[in-house]
Amino acid sequence: MHVTDPYTPDETLTLPRMPRRVMSVSGESLEDVAFLSGAALAQLHAVVSNPAIPHSLLRDRLALAAATACVDFAGRLETAADLRDAVHLLRAGDQPGPAGALYLQWRRAVARKVSAKHLAAVLPDQLAPHAAFWLKPGQGTPVAQAALVLEAILKDAPRAETEALIMADAVLAQAMGWNHLVPLLAAGLPARALRLSGDDLRLACHKAITAKAQDAVTMALDLARRAGRLQAISPKLRAKGADAAIALFLSHDALSPSLALTGLMSDRAARRLCDRLVALGALRELTGRATFRLYGV
Repeated sequence: MHVTDPYTPDETLTLPRMPRRVMSVSGESLEDVAFLSGAALAQLHAVVSNPAIPHSLLRDRLALAAATACVDFAGRLETAADLRDAVHLLRAGDQPGPAGALYLQWRRAVARKVSAKHLAAVLPDQLAPHAAFWLKPGQGTPVAQAALVLEAILKDAPRAETEALIMADAVLAQAMGWNHLVPLLAAGLPARALRLSGDDLRLACHKAITAKAQDAVTMALDLARRAGRLQAISPKLRAKGADAAIALFLSHDALSPSLALTGLMSDRAARRLCDRLVALGALRELTGRATFRLYGV
């Protein structure tokens, strides 16, 4: 068992912050918001390129935020906690339900490198054949390319919000030179923005990216510190399969010990390991429940 992305833990990791006066620039013009989103993307690029970040874990957690937003776009009431339950408590042969399926779609989208073949496998049959065309390198800035693809897909398929946002974030990632999709637009765009076009849509995309790129940087630094602590504690663990379990926690937003770890150890040993890691401050129990618990970094 191994972590998908190279990861070098470093509890002292810090990144240069954009000067406060830069990120506090105000204005509603396309030029102003483009400047801010460019600054935010530059800082996120430093994160995406840094091996001290647990990238698989970061993307999986961002996928939850994107899925939660898309569930809301669809008029459903499920929360992030509901989505975690729908997916991470799923037993073999069970169906996740519409909201859970949407979350799984985002998780699959971020799991592998951006490519037409991979994205086609994430999209429904009627949209999959167009993945290569949408992913074709275009003209203009990364945000402009993403907005153009988002607008084009929603013009032809107005109800395909999730698929349009997945493709837009994939186009953004490709234009930025990133190997994997990093969900930004889904969690940052309000539902009404998905009906905009042209400069209005680009303006909304710049604003969304400015906010969510900064959130992703903050999340990445926090996860790097938490993951570093988990790695530091791992030599103290004696349970069989503990190293493989830690590798899973370093790439998954949440895990159920009784479902995700029993291939590595007994159910009792898995629950005991998770509880010990919580006591050591290396994991968090995410549900607040006495049973059917989920754990994550």
